[in-house]
Amino acid sequence: MFATLSDRLADTFKNLRGKGRLSDADIDATAREIRIALLEADVALPVVKEFTAAVKERARGEEVSGALNPAQQVIKIVNDELQAILGGETRRLRYAKSGPTVIMLAGLQGAGKTTLAAKLAKYLKDQDKTPILVACDLQRPNAVQQLQVNGERVGVPVFAPEPGNGVGDPVSVATASIEHAKRSLHDVVIVDTAGRLGVDAEMMQQAADIRDAVRPDEVLFVVDAMIGQDAVSTAQAFLDGVGFDGVVLTKLDGDARGGAALSIRSVTGKPVMFASSGEKMTDFDVFHPDRMASRILDMGDVMTLIEQAEKTFDAAQAEKAAGKLLGGQGDFTLDDFLEQMQQVRKLGSLSSILGMLPGMGQMREQLADFDERSIDRIQAIIQSMTPAERANPKIIDGSRRARIAKGCGQQVSDVNQLVDRFFEARKMMQQMAKGGGIPGMPGMPGMPGMGGGRKGKAKPAARKGKARRSGNPAKAAAAKPAPAAKGSPFGNPDGEPVDYEKAAKDLNLPSDLSKYLR
Repeated sequence: MFATLSDRLADTFKNLRGKGRLSDADIDATAREIRIALLEADVALPVVKEFTAAVKERARGEEVSGALNPAQQVIKIVNDELQAILGGETRRLRYAKSGPTVIMLAGLQGAGKTTLAAKLAKYLKDQDKTPILVACDLQRPNAVQQLQVNGERVGVPVFAPEPGNGVGDPVSVATASIEHAKRSLHDVVIVDTAGRLGVDAEMMQQAADIRDAVRPDEVLFVVDAMIGQDAVSTAQAFLDGVGFDGVVLTKLDGDARGGAALSIRSVTGKPVMFASSGEKMTDFDVFHPDRMASRILDMGDVMTLIEQAEKTFDAAQAEKAAGKLLGGQGDFTLDDFLEQMQQVRKLGSLSSILGMLPGMGQMREQLADFDERSIDRIQAIIQSMTPAERANPKIIDGSRRARIAKGCGQQVSDVNQLVDRFFEARKMMQQMAKGGGIPGMPGMPGMPGMGGGRKGKAKPAARKGKARRSGNPAKAAAAKPAPAAKGSPFGNPDGEPVDYEKAAKDLNLPSDLSKYLR
């Protein structure tokens, strides 16, 4: 969503790199470019003025003038100010001390309240809560049915005593839902209210009546991030008419410029608490201002990626795969590779996963053109193999590859490419797991905590007692030791045979030991 803003800021900071000192003209030019970037992203004008003024003031201070790298210091200032206008700190839900916690959703029609109610219910269910959804949108056609379908998808019950479609009193439904939640031991009540295509007195009054009837612990204003500047005026109207405690941004996966997210917090003073970024019920998470600022500046969002991986990956399965990588060459098979690939697919689309890595803004076009179906084709190829072929890909000869390609509807070249890449990837992962670094990348050590990398070839130890030979032939001949005397290893220098019986008599050994010398 912040692609335009990210690209513009990246171009601005590129002009600062390499400068050992920033003049006032450089700071003014940078502030001007930042102002244009924010205005193009639909950020409200008062917010833009406040933001650029703060950046200019800090950029002229000692933290930049005394810095070793002024350009990086300016980027840090912009990052800090972005976090500030996005809310500064992450705002969590407040739960009631006694009785069920009541969360009321409000907003315009089409903002995605009904879908978001189910996403919020699933999020709370994953937090070991027992939520219940309440259908108080009795105006929009099939709104009650939509909430019931979404509730069934996430496994959360829906309280819907009225059919909707213009029938029923939403205030009485909301009031009855609290008693129902107490009887059925639900600790969170999520009330989905009606919206309109625009702000009007009737909608505001209905939302205010529901608020007064259930006295919610949290009132969340749901806003479509794609409506641009109008999001700010709508949020201000709801704040004056109903009041709310936090904001939820929906449709962050769209092509909006993102100005609403940067403006609502500064204009209303209410924090953005949650963000919805897709159509799946799992595309919902807590809004972290620091991580969003990091994304805007193309620094990635590694923490969110780690959290998603921790929730998605099976630790036992990952440990088993790691053990196979550390084992023999044939331990890690195509079956293990397929399992790992399916685990990654649970995180979401690969383009969104890669987009969380730092610096991926420069590859935005490549990520946008990435074909997610290529993973499905790889899965089809692997599943077209026999168990023996998946366990030992080395047996896949030409005829087998032709059969596999025919079975999955792909070309033989696709099968060849998959098998070859599997062997290369397995070799690389095994070397990294054992601490040998990455093949083909000299100087790249192994992964930390996985055995340590090899710094280079160790010099062979010198043999004890062996003198170093000089390169000068005369000195080498002079230093050459005299040849050993020929003879018996038992000390006869003349090399003559030894008479052991005579030697034994000369030693005056006891008679009972002489037989052992024969």
